Amino acid sequence: AAPAVGDRAFASRTPTLASTGGNLGLLTTDATPERELYRSSVAELLAAHAPFVVAFATPKLCASRTCGPVVDVLDEVRSRLGESPVRFVHVEIYEGNDPAKGFNRWVGEWRLPTEPWVFLVGSDGLIKARFEGAVSVRELEAAVRATLG
Repeated sequence: AAPAVGDRAFASRTPTLASTGGNLGLLTTDATPERELYRSSVAELLAAHAPFVVAFATPKLCASRTCGPVVDVLDEVRSRLGESPVRFVHVEIYEGNDPAKGFNRWVGEWRLPTEPWVFLVGSDGLIKARFEGAVSVRELEAAVRATLG
């Protein structure tokens, strides 16, 4: 059910530093979050025709134990690309970061049956690559360079 390569990305108004008044605790369960991953929403990046990578994962609450490392991989690739036009976004999966409340609306919009997921979206708004579950720095960096950059 998750979007496939070639599908149009959903213009989700994912939460950002601006939408939470700069409160990282509302944005992520990551113990050491990187602010850069929360600067733009998916909808903003699509409107700006910016290529981006979005990861849907919950570092602290992950059932599969791969979510934290996926967010770390996302940030490492972001760091390695330096001044690249590619942007990076992390989106938590539970409503209010509470598993008892179920998946949040962004997980529903993207029809994600599991977690974590990583999508590479081109400046045309189309999904260029996707990863379900674990992905390595080498795999993600190679995919970003090949499809977005």
